[in-house]
Amino acid sequence: MMYTSHEDIGCDFEDGPKDKKTLKPHPDVDGGWAWVMVLSSFFVHILIMGSQMALGVLNVEWLEEFHQSRGLTAWVSSLSMGITLIVGPFIGLFINTCGCRQTTIVGGLVNSLGWVLSANAASVQCLFVTFGVAAGLGSGMAYLPAVVMVGRYFHKRRALAQGLSTTGTGFGTFLMTALLKYLCAEYGWRNAMFIQGAVSLNLCVCGALMRPLSVEKEGEHAGGKDACILPAHSTESVKSGGHPGTTEEKESQAGNEDLQDQECQGQAWHRKNMCAFRVLKAVSHLTLRVRKGFRDWYSGYFGTASLFTNRMFVAFIFWALFAYSSFVIPFIHLPEIVNLYNLSEQDNVFPLTSIIAILHIFGKVILGVVADLPCISVWNVFLMANFSLVLSIFILPLMHTYAGLAVICALIGFSSGYFSLMPVVTEDLVGIEHLASAYGIIICANGISALLGPPFAGWIYDITQKYDFSFYICGLLYMVGILFLLIHPCIQMIEHSRRKFTDSAHV
Repeated sequence: MMYTSHEDIGCDFEDGPKDKKTLKPHPDVDGGWAWVMVLSSFFVHILIMGSQMALGVLNVEWLEEFHQSRGLTAWVSSLSMGITLIVGPFIGLFINTCGCRQTTIVGGLVNSLGWVLSANAASVQCLFVTFGVAAGLGSGMAYLPAVVMVGRYFHKRRALAQGLSTTGTGFGTFLMTALLKYLCAEYGWRNAMFIQGAVSLNLCVCGALMRPLSVEKEGEHAGGKDACILPAHSTESVKSGGHPGTTEEKESQAGNEDLQDQECQGQAWHRKNMCAFRVLKAVSHLTLRVRKGFRDWYSGYFGTASLFTNRMFVAFIFWALFAYSSFVIPFIHLPEIVNLYNLSEQDNVFPLTSIIAILHIFGKVILGVVADLPCISVWNVFLMANFSLVLSIFILPLMHTYAGLAVICALIGFSSGYFSLMPVVTEDLVGIEHLASAYGIIICANGISALLGPPFAGWIYDITQKYDFSFYICGLLYMVGILFLLIHPCIQMIEHSRRKFTDSAHV
């Protein structure tokens, strides 16, 4: 979907009657193993995005453990979230070179190592490196291939497949919040992070399921040309009396054995040469793959300067810079807000972040269905959901009861379902040919927003001793981003009025 590489093959080639290569659909596209890819991507979303949305539980533990300011402590979570998305465009280089399977497996190992090392962190600054950078980098390496592989395996039902796989974010937030709360209560936050590191190793299993769509060539047999095939030994001629044959026969057999030994030695020498040749061929092939992967990656991102001459796309980037933080901030700071309002007992029964997660799932599905209706514009649905989300951000500080916060969290979760519409809106702006590069840039802008938003909210609290101003200021910044979005419909309205005026003038 987003990158092309040696894995990105959606068809098989077979030899025709005149030795010409003919094209036939790959049997796994839109079916078969493709649904295993959806399942794999679903679990990647649970393990990565779900656990990141549940970091508010650990943020409370870190505040109590290290006694640092809220602004400084929030950098741990925001670094992990931000780096996961910011490195997205650069992970494309690994995907083009090594493939999605290897990239995901390595990412799972790095992510797990980040969790385990963070369990032994002596300070918040250590968590910046072990969790923010290491775990965030591993998450980015595993997250992007999960999205790419679903796009490669689906052509006709790609939107449905992507929608089903991304619901793992909502399920993961619900499950990981409950899991981390239980582990912290039973074993402490350090052991909880160690256990979560072991759980994250399942990313390697998800990566192993990412089987590339490969070319199957006919005429390839199991036996290789280099196999040492020994001649069959001649049967000794035995006389009817059971005695061995004559001396001449024995000498003939000995001569045959010498010839066979020489043949095997020659073939062993030939095999050694072939092994050396294969090593050189593999190194040459790897070098070509690296060069091709870098060339594709470079042309995909730095060769698309024309995207930045598109005013509407630039406006969309500015929206992305402001939008994502308003969705992330409640996940990071809500657990502490609950403690400040003495609502921990009710929140333990049903966490507010879980309410956001559940409604987020429904929001993605329902908003996607509504946007697909022929009489409704995707842009209008996208804008309405944004207005609903920013309104919720403004109202949230006014709620001081669990019921009031639950209603607002439900509205936040449902409205944030517009994230499933982002690829459609991006394609509407730049066209299908630039969708991959453009969406990578939007994800990077979201990552910057996630990186800066939570520490900014914590910093405002350190100054004012209230979270109210954090949400008000973030809401205002979000409004600025929505104003950039309004440039698109305004331009469309102006062009429409110009066309009507021109047509009427011609008449």
